[in-house]
Amino acid sequence: MESSSSSALTISPRKLRTDLYSYSYQEDSNTPLVISVLASLIERTMVRNERIAKNSPRGLSRYLRTGVFDCHETPDMTIQSYLERIFRYTRAGPSVYVVAYVYIDRFCQINPGFRISASNVHRLLITTIMVASKYVEDMNYRNSYYARVGGLTTNEMNELEVEFLFLMGFKLHVNVSVFESYCSHLEREVSIGGGYHIEKTLRCAEEIKSQQIVERRYNRIARVTL
Repeated sequence: MESSSSSALTISPRKLRTDLYSYSYQEDSNTPLVISVLASLIERTMVRNERIAKNSPRGLSRYLRTGVFDCHETPDMTIQSYLERIFRYTRAGPSVYVVAYVYIDRFCQINPGFRISASNVHRLLITTIMVASKYVEDMNYRNSYYARVGGLTTNEMNELEVEFLFLMGFKLHVNVSVFESYCSHLEREVSIGGGYHIEKTLRCAEEIKSQQIVERRYNRIARVTL
C-alpha cells in the first residue's frame, strides 16, 4: 500500500466540487479527491461483479476482444494506490479522471459482455486515463511514458489504446452537459450519509486482495503436490 492516510478519508460533496472545478495545478498539489471516490466506485463494482460470478453458473461472460485487458498475473496493487501512482507521475488534473470515468462507463455499456475485475482493471484504468488526458489536456506524455507508469511495455500500451478506441467505436467526445452529469453523480455518491466514507470499501478491497493471494499460493502448492 502506497498511501494509508487516504484510506480513512471522509469527503463531502462541497469538497469534491471545489476540487473538481478549482483544482490548483502545482507541482506540490495534493492528490485530487476524485481519485479516492473513483477508486471506491470501481472497487464496489468489482465486488459486485465477483458476487455475480460466484452466483452465476456461467460466471462472467467474456468477449474475445476485451480480453486484451486481462493480465496473466494480477498486479499486487490496490486501485487507490495505482491511481495515486498515475497521478504522482503524470500530474493529470481532476477533469481527466472524470472523463476517464465517463469512458469506463461508456465502454461497459458498448461492450455488455465485459465486466471489470481484478485481472483487467489496472490496464483499463491506465488506458482510459491516457486517452482522457489526450482529450482534455493540451500537453501530454508519450505512450511509452504512460507504459512505464502503468507497468507495461510500450507495445502493450499501444495495443491497448488501439483496441480501446475500436471497442469504443471512437466515441470519445464528452460535452459539457455529460461532464456535469458525471460530476453530479460523483457528488451524489459522496453525499450518502452526509459524507462518503472511503475507508470501508477500500478495506473490503484489501480483504479480497489478501484472499486472492492466499488462493494463488494454495493453487501453486496444489500444482506441485499433484
